[in-house]
Amino acid sequence: MITPVSEKGNGKEFISWAPGYWSDTPPELWNDWKWQLKKRVTTLSQLEKHLQLNEEERSGVLLLGDKLALAITPHFFNLVPRNNPEDPIRRQMIPRIEETWASPYDMADPCGEDSHMPVPGLVHRYPDRVLFLVTDRCASYCRYCTRSRVVSGVGEQELHTNFEEAFRYLEQHTEVRDVLLSGGDALIFSDDRIDKLLSRLRAIKHIEFLRMGTRVPIFLPQRITPELCAMLAKHHPLWISVHVNHPRELTIEVKHALERLANAGIPLGNQSVLLAGVNDDLETMKTLVHKLLMCRVRPYYIYQCDLINGSSHLRTSVAKGIEIIEGLRGHTTGYAVPQYVIDAPGGGGKVPINPGYVLYHDNEKIVIRNYEGKIFEYPETGNENVQFAPQREYHDEYLYS
Repeated sequence: MITPVSEKGNGKEFISWAPGYWSDTPPELWNDWKWQLKKRVTTLSQLEKHLQLNEEERSGVLLLGDKLALAITPHFFNLVPRNNPEDPIRRQMIPRIEETWASPYDMADPCGEDSHMPVPGLVHRYPDRVLFLVTDRCASYCRYCTRSRVVSGVGEQELHTNFEEAFRYLEQHTEVRDVLLSGGDALIFSDDRIDKLLSRLRAIKHIEFLRMGTRVPIFLPQRITPELCAMLAKHHPLWISVHVNHPRELTIEVKHALERLANAGIPLGNQSVLLAGVNDDLETMKTLVHKLLMCRVRPYYIYQCDLINGSSHLRTSVAKGIEIIEGLRGHTTGYAVPQYVIDAPGGGGKVPINPGYVLYHDNEKIVIRNYEGKIFEYPETGNENVQFAPQREYHDEYLYS
C-alpha cells in the first residue's frame, strides 16, 4: 500500500514544523522538554481543537480510555495533518475504533515477557541479556504498543518493578553481560535519576554492555540536552536504539538531537515496526533508512507488528516485509539495510526473516542468488557434522521464495 502524500509532505527533507498548532508559544517554552510534557494532547476536546476527526477516530477516543492512554507531545502533534485520517503519523497516534476489533491471533503479551520475568520488571529471555522495564510511562503513546497491557497506567495490568530485587538478581546471575533499559521510556526520567540507575548497573562487574530503547528523541527532541548527553557519556559502552517509523518523523529538531547523542560517543540504531498505511512500501522505507544514515543512525531492525490486542488493522503481511528487504538489498548501501524480524509469538525471541537467497546447500556446495536473481555456486568444506537445509531443486519458482 503506497502511502499518499498529505499536506505535510513525504518526509524527504528535514523540516521544522514548530511551533505549528502552538503558534503563540514563545521559543523558551517550546524548547523546554518539561513544558512539552505538560502540554501533551490527551483528550478528545484537545484533538478536535486542531483536527477534523472522522467517525472511526472519534469513536476510538471515546471507547479506548481503559486500553492505552492518549498522549502526544506538541512537537510530534505538529506532524499530524488537520484533514487526513489516513496520514501515516496520524495512524500511529490517534485511537481508532478498529482497536476494538477482535482477531483470533491477538494476544495481551505477544512476546511472552510475563512468563520470562524472574523478578518484577526484569525479563530474562535470552541467555546473556535482560530487559529491564524501568517505567510504564512514555512521552507519547503509539497505538500498536507491544506493552499496552502495562504502559500508560490505564491498561489491564500494572508494572511494579522491584528495583532492589532486580539489582540483586543481576548481581547473582553472572551470565548476564547486557542490560537493555526500556519500559515505558527511561529518558523521561531526570538526569539525576538516569545517572543513578546507570551507575548502579555499572557497579555490577560482569555487566559489560548497557543499552536504552527510546522514542524520546523523536517525540521530545528537546529532552536531548547537552547536559543529558554529557551524563550519558560517563557510562560507556552505552548504546541507544531509537524508534522511527516514517521519514517525516525525522525533523530538523530530531536530527539535531540524534547528532548530539552521536557526538557524545553513543552508537545509535533504529528499530522500525512495519505498519499498514505507514511504511509498508519500498519508497517510504528507502527514504527512511537514507534519512536515518544522515542522522548518524544505523537502521537495525524492521519488526513485523506484534500480535498485540487491537492491532490487526495496522498489521501487514510477512510477504510485504520480505518484498521491502528485497528492494533494499543490493539497491542501496548495506548500512541502510535493516534486519527484518518476527518476535516469535509467546516468547520465542527474534527470528530473522530474509528473502530466499540460499537455494541449495549440501556438503559439496551452496547455491545462492544475488539481488538481481543471478545464481552462483560456492564450494562447501564437506564437514559432515553440519546440518544442512532440506535439499531441493533450484528453479525459477525458488528465486523469490
